[in-house]
Amino acid sequence: MKKGIHPNYEETTITCVCGNVIHTKSTRKDVKVEICSNCHGFFTGKQRLVDTAGRVEKFNRKYGNRRRQGEANAGDKTTQRTK
Repeated sequence: MKKGIHPNYEETTITCVCGNVIHTKSTRKDVKVEICSNCHGFFTGKQRLVDTAGRVEKFNRKYGNRRRQGEANAGDKTTQRTK
């Protein structure tokens, strides 16, 4: 390896918002993250929505009723195919 072109690989700490601290090695010093494997729903098995600026509620207001209306119309056989 050439000298002077590679970054230093040193001890670092990764700190999550939940308080979990991971000690590892990296080229960056002290990394702060919002979600780690200790609090992420995929790893914990708990679903927790991280809602930013009410996007989940906005989606439910916009599209929430369509699913119920679609299920009600699924039973109707008013539109039949003709040959």
